[in-house]
Amino acid sequence: MNQVVADSGSALVKRILAWMDERFPVANALLFFILYLVTASVARADDWYLGWLDVAACVVTWSLFLVIRIFDEHKDYELDVLNHPQRVLQSGQITLRHLKILGALAVTLQVAFSFYLGLPVLWVWLLMFVYLCLMGAEFFCGAWLEKRLLIYALSHMAIMPLIVIWLACMAQPGQSLAAFTSGAMLSMMALSFVSGFCFEITRKTRGPEEERETVDSYTKILGVSGAARLVQALITLMLICQWSLLYFLPVVAGWVYALLLAIPALFALKSVQKFLQQPSLEARESNEKAVALAMLSGYLLLIIAMAISSAVME
Repeated sequence: MNQVVADSGSALVKRILAWMDERFPVANALLFFILYLVTASVARADDWYLGWLDVAACVVTWSLFLVIRIFDEHKDYELDVLNHPQRVLQSGQITLRHLKILGALAVTLQVAFSFYLGLPVLWVWLLMFVYLCLMGAEFFCGAWLEKRLLIYALSHMAIMPLIVIWLACMAQPGQSLAAFTSGAMLSMMALSFVSGFCFEITRKTRGPEEERETVDSYTKILGVSGAARLVQALITLMLICQWSLLYFLPVVAGWVYALLLAIPALFALKSVQKFLQQPSLEARESNEKAVALAMLSGYLLLIIAMAISSAVME
């Protein structure tokens, strides 16, 4: 009997891992880790360091985005049953209840870690989580929002600055909230918002062969040209936010990093231009990779700039 229970539990874990592989790949953790580390670097601009506690903070950051994914799975479940019946969740291999339990464990981890760091960190987490719950309820106007895809995306990306504040509080739990309104931190909040918005628009800017009647896309509402131009504008704005951070941070030889930041941004702009000229599934996938590279390399370069500058100025 115990062996049967163990085998059943093992099978469930495998199915949940299969869902994660499909909807929340482990590789995505790299982006969430880097988001925390760059926010920590900005929060510690006057005394830069990274420590072992940051490893735990990276895992907690990852758990937050897992919860966001679980919220989305609940919100979009009925539509996904229609459009993607082969998925692990929609095919019944796991249930929404399983995801609720997984989400509850992740939330418990976030609350425990925030409480460990201090009540101010926990209060900031609570503010962010309340907004996340409103997102999950689609601000009680889901039918209205679903007809306005851009407003929908903007309302959901607005959580990114709140996430950045929470991450900064985790990195510097002893600081007052006023310390997180510096030019560098405001630039970091803007960068997180623009980067997230840019990637969201990119992945829902589709080639003609991808369009489906029951699935919304920005190419449907803006046309190929309008959607592509919007992505290009957001890539440019993302680069401006990265340069703004370099301006506010105590970085040595900032012009070198400014040039390096421009390279992946230019590559992403070129990729979107190719999509504009010949939209297709392959071109859209190239855009996603190029925009993700611009985001990741930008964050990494900012961390490296702070690490090197800190070492030089010691």
